[in-house]
Formats: sequence, structure tokens, C-alpha cells
Amino acid sequence: MANFIKPYNDDPFVGHLATPITSSAVTRALLKNLPAYRFGLTPLLRGLEIGLAHGYFLIGPFVKLGPLRNSDIALIAGFLSTIGLILILTLGLTIYGAAVFNSDKESLETTETTLQTRKAWDQFKGGFFVGACGSAGFALICLSSIPQSIL
Repeated sequence: MANFIKPYNDDPFVGHLATPITSSAVTRALLKNLPAYRFGLTPLLRGLEIGLAHGYFLIGPFVKLGPLRNSDIALIAGFLSTIGLILILTLGLTIYGAAVFNSDKESLETTETTLQTRKAWDQFKGGFFVGACGSAGFALICLSSIPQSIL
């Protein structure tokens, strides 16, 4: 097993181990296709795509595991809890952006391909909020059309 694990690029001072999983072409291809790393997306579209994915799957645990799971309003309570969590996550993105990206240290790169400026981070944050709320609403519509006996 020790033959498969070695320092990344044969440099023991990097602090990363190259394993068959972390250094494979499949892993690199998968990571390159994530919206945070995909080439050519604007920050708004990055945030929208990440928000769409998160808002859609966040409603389920609130509906099925929340304190009102056995009541008639479980779906609405789960949706409102999801919107609350999305607001908290967006607030966290706002705080991170305010702490990291000072307006006097703006990068000279364009905001079309990077999230390293305040303007790009604000676009990302807005896209995340709209995408997450929209997909949570879509999940609410999908779940409300399923008969309660199946759920």
C-alpha cells in the first residue's frame, strides 16, 4: 500500500499526499466540471448553479426529520426552514465576502472567470440566493403534488 501513496509531485514539503484517488484523471475531470471550477462561467451563473443544487436537496431533511414531520403543515414548515437556512448561508457568504475582499485591494483580472473580487463575490452570492430559493420552491411544488400516503 505504501507504494501507491507518495508525496505530491515528489515534494515532501507540499503537505499533500498523492494517492490513486486524489491524483487520478477521473478525479481531476470530476472536479473541473464542478461549477466553482468550470471555465467560462460568470460568477452569477456559478452561484445560481450551486444554489439550485443546494436548495433542492435541503428541503427533504426538514420535511422528513423536522419536529412537525407528522403534522399537516410539515411541507410548509420544511420549506420555511429551508428558506431560513438559505438566508443564514447567504449571510455567511456576505460576511466572508466583507472580510476577505476589501474594496481597495481589487484584482485587475476580469470578473468573468474569477471569484476573487468583491463585485464577483456579490454576484455569486446573489446567484446562490436566487437559485437556492427557486429550487426550494420547485421542490415544494414537486413534493406537494405527491399524495401523502406515499410520503
